[in-house]
Amino acid sequence: MRPFPEHPEKILVRSTNWIGDAVMTTPAVRTIRENFPESEITMLVHPWVSDVFRYSPRVDRLFLYEKKGRHQGLQGMLRLAGELRLYEYDCAILLQNAFEAALIAKVAGIPVRGGYTTDARGLLLTHGVHKAPELISKHQVHYYQRMVRGLGLETAPNELELFIPGDQIDAAKQRIEQRSGIETGTVPLIGFNPGAAFGPAKRWPTEKYAELADMLCRRTDACIVLFGSEADRETAAAIMASTGRGNVARLVDLTGNTSLIEAMALIGECDVFVTNDSGLMHVAAALRTPMVAIFGSTDHIATGPFSDNATVIRKALPCSPCKKAHCPEKHFQCMKMISSTEVFAAVVQALEAE
Repeated sequence: MRPFPEHPEKILVRSTNWIGDAVMTTPAVRTIRENFPESEITMLVHPWVSDVFRYSPRVDRLFLYEKKGRHQGLQGMLRLAGELRLYEYDCAILLQNAFEAALIAKVAGIPVRGGYTTDARGLLLTHGVHKAPELISKHQVHYYQRMVRGLGLETAPNELELFIPGDQIDAAKQRIEQRSGIETGTVPLIGFNPGAAFGPAKRWPTEKYAELADMLCRRTDACIVLFGSEADRETAAAIMASTGRGNVARLVDLTGNTSLIEAMALIGECDVFVTNDSGLMHVAAALRTPMVAIFGSTDHIATGPFSDNATVIRKALPCSPCKKAHCPEKHFQCMKMISSTEVFAAVVQALEAE
């Protein structure tokens, strides 16, 4: 395999598809920038992850892959390839592993295409990197860094990073104050992230979040903010309904009411973030927000919070991690065995460490 270009004028980087995965690629994106400081770097992203890179100094341009819009289906994919061809990229670095990512880069006429040879796409790559067997026991951050190192790049530090403009941070504070009536900075701000897109096996029970909210309201003066997407509104409503009447006024439900950049800014203002394994968990890790992460079906080593400011709570059952969206035994014991008292103690410890 010939060496990867040393001085490409234009680089296309294909982002991963989901928020958490995109955040975990940020060290690899920093590696790309530091190896090619003079190159123009374009990130090909789905709209829902674009805010991860929108304000990043590592990226010069975002190119939206509107897979649910004008780039839908085979015709849309060909349209995307044609649009990319117009930019005459010198090389593509594919952080996203799918066959489709390599096919689009090939059809777009990008002469140098680097990435993992997974998903039977080796013949579409000019610079294929084989997945090292030892990566199965390491965090996903190392997975992406190992790929760019396989292209001959010198890797930058592994720390996650996100960039949020000051006006977004100011707006986040104002929004909390308007919704809660509490001045930010005067009481602890606790974030709850009760959803998880992968499936119910990743979700700590709603009633336990409600119990935790009651404990926090009774024993601290905290304000609690509920995060999540439109799909998490029902869960948030159930938490609000189950929380004691005297305490619910100190809960602010923002599920389905924030853009990603707004959610990121708000999470950055939290004193502690209580979360299932989800994309926003990785956002909190990148922002160094203290967190308590609750794990059941998924692998806390490969996809846990890449942070030294996080407490992971899990039960080491023989069946966990099963890595399934739905509990095969239909009892969800790995989540049910985690008590609200245990999580409360971890939250208080995180608050006291601040």
